[in-house]
Amino acid sequence: MSNALQTLIELAQSRMDDAAKRLGALLASGQAHEQKLEILVQYREEYHNRFRAAAQTGISPEAWRNYSTFIAKLDEAVFEQEQIVARAREQVVAGKQAWVDERNRKKAFDTLATRQQAVALRKESRAEQRITDEHSAKLFRTKQEEAQDDSDSTPGNGSITPEGPADPT
Repeated sequence: MSNALQTLIELAQSRMDDAAKRLGALLASGQAHEQKLEILVQYREEYHNRFRAAAQTGISPEAWRNYSTFIAKLDEAVFEQEQIVARAREQVVAGKQAWVDERNRKKAFDTLATRQQAVALRKESRAEQRITDEHSAKLFRTKQEEAQDDSDSTPGNGSITPEGPADPT
């Protein structure tokens, strides 16, 4: 695998890790915002119940106005917190998508690296096979040449003929 591709894989891994950390922070923040909303809603409900109970037993117009004003402020706080929760949910969705995008980018680089390795292994295998074939062919030629040399140096090619030895006189 090339150094450039390895660098890209490491960078993609780093970016994916960063996206995962951001997503974790967004999830934690979103949960905190939702808990705050739950607390506000619960407090508003409790305060509303106190207001009803006080209204049934009878309260002064000033107490009525104070309860009404405070409930209106609680309603506003709940509304604002609902907006914050909605934005936090959108950010979580965007954070998840960012993480998925980074993961997919890393997978693409990993796939490319795997393909490069497969190509390199095929080339290496072919080179090894070529060397083995050349070595086998060389051995075969050498054995053929030796067999040829042996057949050229066998008796019968010297001065002795089938009629007998040559006459020395």
